[in-house]
Amino acid sequence: MSQPKSLKNLVQEFSKLPGVGPRTATRYAFFLLRKSQSEAELLSDAILELKRETKICKNCFNVSEADLCEFCSNPKRDRSIICIVEEAINIPVIENTKKFNGLYHVLGGTIKPHEGSGPEKLNIEQLIERIKKSEVKEIIIATNPNIEGETTAMYLLKRLKEFDLKITHLARGLSTGSDLEYADEMTVSHALEERKEFG
Repeated sequence: MSQPKSLKNLVQEFSKLPGVGPRTATRYAFFLLRKSQSEAELLSDAILELKRETKICKNCFNVSEADLCEFCSNPKRDRSIICIVEEAINIPVIENTKKFNGLYHVLGGTIKPHEGSGPEKLNIEQLIERIKKSEVKEIIIATNPNIEGETTAMYLLKRLKEFDLKITHLARGLSTGSDLEYADEMTVSHALEERKEFG
């Protein structure tokens, strides 16, 4: 059955989303087709508002609606400790544990030599500058427990050795090969509390 061009275009765009295959993309498109014009516009407006209103924090690279994110601008956060995560999507997982009151630093990915993605593509130099200009005493490396995450963690350890810092890594309550964003709060909470000296 030949489908209208507009439907094909929407399926194609949905298919670009992570974890969405052609079948799921088609279901999403037909779901929206059954919705009213006003409901479809709500979704459209929300996407446009996200792109229009969201910025990247100039200090830690978290997503924000201002130049500084809610953590960097909060005077009650402990500025002596920075938790390094791969992506901003990892931050809510750690926040939900209620076990961390420091600041964050978002790398913007991991080192992936097989894809030609080296440390120069990550926000590592900015992290080094933050450490030089602040009173940081501990760095928590909270990369995912997979090959890319471990490779990145080892590189960070090498770079941070020059500073007089306590460097810790999340405990291995997290299963190898998993992503932090999919871990439950109790597992992350335990991994945070039981973090180990790294290196």
